[in-house]
Amino acid sequence: MAPLKFTGRFKGWIARDVSGGILLFTAAVVALIWANSPWRDSYASLLAIEVGPSALHLNLSLSQWAADGLLAIFFFVVGMELKHEFVAGSLRNPRRAGVPVAAAVGGMVVPALFYLAIVAPTAPDATHGWAIPAATDIAFALAVLAVFGRGLPIALRVFLMTLAVVDDLLGIIVIATVYTESIDFGMLAAGLGCVVVFGFLVRQRIFFWWLLLPIALVAWAFVHASGVHATVAGVLLGFTVPAVALHGEILPRTITGSRVLTPWSSGIALPLFAFAAAGVTVVGADDLVQPVSIGIVVALVVGKVAGVLGTTWVVTRTTPLRLPDAIGVRDLVPIGLLCGIGFTVALLIAELSFTGGAAESHTSAAKVGILFGSLLAAVLGGALLRWDAKHPRHADMNRDGIVDRNIQLIE
Repeated sequence: MAPLKFTGRFKGWIARDVSGGILLFTAAVVALIWANSPWRDSYASLLAIEVGPSALHLNLSLSQWAADGLLAIFFFVVGMELKHEFVAGSLRNPRRAGVPVAAAVGGMVVPALFYLAIVAPTAPDATHGWAIPAATDIAFALAVLAVFGRGLPIALRVFLMTLAVVDDLLGIIVIATVYTESIDFGMLAAGLGCVVVFGFLVRQRIFFWWLLLPIALVAWAFVHASGVHATVAGVLLGFTVPAVALHGEILPRTITGSRVLTPWSSGIALPLFAFAAAGVTVVGADDLVQPVSIGIVVALVVGKVAGVLGTTWVVTRTTPLRLPDAIGVRDLVPIGLLCGIGFTVALLIAELSFTGGAAESHTSAAKVGILFGSLLAAVLGGALLRWDAKHPRHADMNRDGIVDRNIQLIE
């Protein structure tokens, strides 16, 4: 019984927002220390080890397995969460979801413009990285909010979660379109066929994980071979999971599936990816401070806030859409900063942006910009959350003419 109790407690611990952020941060720090230690060559050698069957074109390095394979687990969970939000969650009601959805779009477009404004005049070969600062790391952002946002309205968490979910969806679309150079439509069709089979089986009254798992792996392999980034397979598979309770079940399978896989995603997949992607060698490296790194930092810290707040202000002033009770536009300043924590998806896009020739020299600079910008955004966002929590609030924060009632607070 003791091992079962330990397993249950571990799953409960890892499912918390703070825990996932701690593991991600720890993995990134370990990678940075190792990559800048006297044994940094062993770090690079480890990630360069190739494993997998070459006959299936899957003889990938450990670094590629982390980006293409482990992140597919994370995106599968994201796919289920997106499906649930669209069918039964906060995105089901267009009026309720309208403001955070618009803020998510602004939070992607404006940082991209900031990046291009800084990079295009001096480093035109690096403009392909425009999407790097557009991403938001849900795990880190929610972790910072959970730690420093205690005492603030829980509506802020719902707003951030909705915004980040839409941000992830847009990021997935960008990865699938902008960062796909060529497509083998035969392989893609085979992968989509496997997704359809997976979707059929996962809706049956009785389904077996040992049957679904190999089908999911084959779907992933076909999508990977097609040239489309393999994480897209994870999202598509997640979208097939039913978001309404079937066959007399109490909870929809999107929720039960997310609960089962979140410990694997937050506890293993994301930390290992962070370990593989965040190890930037700064010691002895040249040209890390360049337009790419500067552009990413400015876009994450300034562009995200400008995009989220600016879009929200315009939408709430020019349309019938309003913020939920208990929060106003001013409250979204720390939320905009938390959206500037790019990390996971930003690191992935950085690796996809700069490939071949001189462009690869921008990869390390981009990762330094992501790490520094994300850290700065987290620190500023956390400090501002504590400031807001200690100061009195108005009776009608969203200025809809109705006194805010039944305000739940983040505990």
